[in-house]
Amino acid sequence: MNRRDFLINSALTTAALGLGLGCTNRSNQMNQPEELFKISLAEWSLNTLLFNDEMTNLDFPVLTKQHGIDAVEYVNQFFMDKAEDMAYLTELKNICDSEGVTSVLIMCDGEGQLGSSVEAERNQAVDNHKKWVEAAQFLGCHSIRVNGYSDISWSEDPADANEAQRLVADGMRKLCEFSDAYDINIIIENHGGFSSNGDWLVGLMETINHPRAGTLPDFGNFQIHRDENRIVSFDSYEGTDKLMPYATGVSLKTTVWDHNGNNSPIDYERMMNIVLSHGFHGYVGIEHGERGRVWDSIVEIRDTLTELRTSLAAG
Repeated sequence: MNRRDFLINSALTTAALGLGLGCTNRSNQMNQPEELFKISLAEWSLNTLLFNDEMTNLDFPVLTKQHGIDAVEYVNQFFMDKAEDMAYLTELKNICDSEGVTSVLIMCDGEGQLGSSVEAERNQAVDNHKKWVEAAQFLGCHSIRVNGYSDISWSEDPADANEAQRLVADGMRKLCEFSDAYDINIIIENHGGFSSNGDWLVGLMETINHPRAGTLPDFGNFQIHRDENRIVSFDSYEGTDKLMPYATGVSLKTTVWDHNGNNSPIDYERMMNIVLSHGFHGYVGIEHGERGRVWDSIVEIRDTLTELRTSLAAG
């Protein structure tokens, strides 16, 4: 049996565990847990430690569990050459299993523009992401996170926005058609440019119209454009509310945006009430690590979320 057949067959076991359901209502696709929501840690929170070689991707699940969190969200940059290394992936999976840590998703960067205006480049970007779909399935993730980037630069011209949306939808749908056999969702984060406009991203989901396509609302990533003259942004609370019907997860940053380019500390209770109002009970991924006190700042947010989960459950 070749590697691809092995991974596809393994998806049957993953599906039985409910790790990636192909529901139309994306926010209800996770298993209903006892808690209102679950807590995970995004690997980007630790980027300074990883870039400085103070830890490795293999350390990530162990250290996360030591700090009271039992689910991880990988960033492909930190094991970029290992997506097809079965020995490495097996070691990583065994570490997670032994620690009792759940692999939630892989955030994928640096694999080309799924919305390139050049069809050959767009198709190459789709192909580049396929190995991460396979790796995600093997690790037990429910999704890979991709970027909705195009070589059409952000502008306020609706024609540019519509064309970028059409191109990204084409690339994402092709990747969704591939990932369906692996029971893996393709989710897009608001991550700058057109994608940080909540209305644009909702339109993208409607254009793709595939059960594997979803969103990963990032509370702090609703800055659309910034130059020396102004900041263009979309309100984080409104944007999250719009994206939640398609969401398989959310990313928590500690600041949010309004519609006027202003940034402010997050109102945890207000935001989580929005998330929960959509029937979401999946993972809230902490994506924050203050330089010089990375783990301390993560634990503080973990404790805030734990306390909030208890108080919201009590009504």
